[in-house]
Amino acid sequence: MQTGELLGSGRTADVFAVDDHWVLRRYRDGGDATAEAAVLAYLAERGYPVPRVRGPADAGSGTAPRTDLVMERLHGPTMLQALLLGTITAEEAGAALAGLLHRLHSVPARASADPAHRVLHLDLHPDNVVLTAGGPMVIDWCNSEEGPPGLDWGMSSLILAQVAVDTTGLAAPARAVLASLLTHLGPAVAAGNTGCGHLTEVRRRRAADPSMSESERSLLDDALGLVLELAPTQP
Repeated sequence: MQTGELLGSGRTADVFAVDDHWVLRRYRDGGDATAEAAVLAYLAERGYPVPRVRGPADAGSGTAPRTDLVMERLHGPTMLQALLLGTITAEEAGAALAGLLHRLHSVPARASADPAHRVLHLDLHPDNVVLTAGGPMVIDWCNSEEGPPGLDWGMSSLILAQVAVDTTGLAAPARAVLASLLTHLGPAVAAGNTGCGHLTEVRRRRAADPSMSESERSLLDDALGLVLELAPTQP
């Protein structure tokens, strides 16, 4: 499929303009976008704020690569860009992330028969939320799976905490967003609820992520400690 301007690049994929209404997301490592397209369509049907999809690759083309996903072009800054510009506060960002997680976990699982399972994003952080004129939209669902919601809040929290314990200029705002996120998630992340193993499992997954650098992995223990420090205590 013919593509236009390169709009952005992540750890595993590039996003190209198709026109003013659509973009093409292409995996560089040959990853299959079919499952991601199915999740996006399922969530959109249930009113969750995700970009519309035309399906893997170009609609109507049976020969297009399964590495390609054509979806709605969103207009607006990411939540991270808005934070850096000062148009949204860390408190507002954390509250918005918590709201998106709560809303996502109200959607029944698409395939799992376990009634406790939900659709999980597993990479929901400020750079994966686009602030459009119609409200925040969640992007980048390549890590999505179904399971207990605790894995999702744990992953979002640990990702923020890794930035918060680093020495970059983003450390202070990341800590403030994390504190707000955990406060607004409330009892779901009370320190007394961490014995289910969700944070341990999230740490294991982060450590095993081949896209993470050794310096990022070295921050995991301090990041985990920060999440436990900031998590609300049970009444």
